[in-house]
Amino acid sequence: MLRTNQAFLTFMEQYTANSTAVMQKSFPPGTRLIRQGDTISHVYIIIDGITKCYIAEDNGKDYIFEFLGKGEVTGELEAINKGKCLCNIEAITPVTVYAIPHALFSTLVLSSPAFNQLLLQELATRISQTCIRTSYQQLYPVEYALLRLLTLEADQEIILPKKDMAAYLGISVRSFNRTLKELREKNILDTKGLNIDLSKQQLEKILKRFEE
Repeated sequence: MLRTNQAFLTFMEQYTANSTAVMQKSFPPGTRLIRQGDTISHVYIIIDGITKCYIAEDNGKDYIFEFLGKGEVTGELEAINKGKCLCNIEAITPVTVYAIPHALFSTLVLSSPAFNQLLLQELATRISQTCIRTSYQQLYPVEYALLRLLTLEADQEIILPKKDMAAYLGISVRSFNRTLKELREKNILDTKGLNIDLSKQQLEKILKRFEE
C-alpha cells in the first residue's frame, strides 16, 4: 500500500554527489507535483515524504492507485512517451524530491546500465503489485483492505481523509462508512475514531482469518 524503492534512492544519492545537474525540490502537503493532463519537464524521485497517485474521473470522483514513498519515481512514463501526464501526484506529507530534467533522464536510460536496470525493475514491480492488489480486492472483503490501510496509516503516523481511503479502496464514501460501522460493531475499531482497538497480535490473527 505504500511503495518505496531504497535502491533507486541510493543510486540517486551517489549520482548527485558528483553532479549538479539534478536539483532538489520541496513541496508542502496538498501540492500537486504532477497534474493530470499537464506537460512536465522533469522526472521526480522521492527523497522523503509520502504522495498519493490518483486519476480524477470526469464524474468528479478520484481513484487512488497507490501511495508513494522514499525512492519512488514519478513522471517517468511521460518522459518516455513524451506525452501529457496520465495522473496526479499529490503530496500528503511534506515531500522532497530529486528533479531530473527529461534530457538527463533520457541520457541515463541510454548510457547507465545501473539506472536502466533500476527503472525496469521499478516498472516490473509496479505491474506485479497492481495485479496483486486487483486480486485481493476480488478475493478479500473490503474489511480486510480497510484494516490493512488503517495499519499503514498508524505505522506512518499520517491521517488520511475518508475520501482518500474510499478512493483507494475503490468504493463510495457511503460504503466506506458502512464498513466502519461493521468493524465497530465487531469491536475491531473504537466507537468514535478510526483507531484499531486491538493488539498487534489480535489484528494479525483477524487478518490471517480473512486470508484462509
